[in-house]
Amino acid sequence: MATIDAPSQVSFQQDAEILRKACKGWGTDEKAIISVLGHRNADQRKQIRLAYEELYQEDLVKRLESELSGDFEKAVYRWILDPADRDAVLANVAIKKLSPDLHVMVEISCTRSPEELLAVRRAYQARYKHSLEEDVAAHTKGDTRTLLVALVTAFRYDGEEINTRLANSEAKVLHDAVEDKKFNHEEVIRILTTRSKMQLMATFNRYRDDHGASITKHLQGDSGDEFLLVLRTAVRCLNDSKKYFEKVLRNSIRRMGTDEDALTRVIVTRAEKDLKDIKELYHKRNSVALDQAVAKDTSGDYKALLLTLLGKED
Repeated sequence: MATIDAPSQVSFQQDAEILRKACKGWGTDEKAIISVLGHRNADQRKQIRLAYEELYQEDLVKRLESELSGDFEKAVYRWILDPADRDAVLANVAIKKLSPDLHVMVEISCTRSPEELLAVRRAYQARYKHSLEEDVAAHTKGDTRTLLVALVTAFRYDGEEINTRLANSEAKVLHDAVEDKKFNHEEVIRILTTRSKMQLMATFNRYRDDHGASITKHLQGDSGDEFLLVLRTAVRCLNDSKKYFEKVLRNSIRRMGTDEDALTRVIVTRAEKDLKDIKELYHKRNSVALDQAVAKDTSGDYKALLLTLLGKED
């Protein structure tokens, strides 16, 4: 369930006027920006952007970028974009790094619905004038490239139907590959990149029942093995995305120095999806509320925006 509290009736023109006023004159009224954008859903934010451009012949996103700075600016920028466009930006930033953040690519590929992933690929082409798979292929190599390109181009069946016999046989295929340390076996890649999420969950459950441990426990090896890391992340995202996101949040806060990129990414991308469930999981796992952990590790307007998206005002 979502955490943001968006009113059903909104005056987009009025919102645009408030944002214009917040950005005019000496200093920026960050509280006004949070009070509007922090309580609007994706469709409403899009209408506000359109209303702002029509009223002032100016791009609201660019205006906010020029007015704000630091982690707060980055969070507002990520939040105000359409979800598919936001994912396109996240993917581009991740893949173009000197040392690419491959886990972000896996996250986008494996936790979005087939239609959402297709929309991301369309948004990526519109924004960067080449394809997402083209850039993934250009910045990876070997087995990692094979797996990632297959993941970002997947269009999985999205229904509830499960083939139990298939789950049993493919659990065996996966176990044989694990036993032989052939993690890059083409059958492993085929199964992970073509089967529906429900089918894969049945296969992973069968694996655990047959072998007394989850497949992720068995996908262990050299910590520097890039392919194995990508493979394990894909399995975690496909099997239980909420559990995966909870761990990303836990790691982003627990480390020496907060990982603001990861913290912002999860809160912004899940606030309209399942962040309430992720919050409950976090509390259960860490014996502290996520709101409290975020409040302790962040400050200022950045903290205020994150807490608003988490459904808790500062």
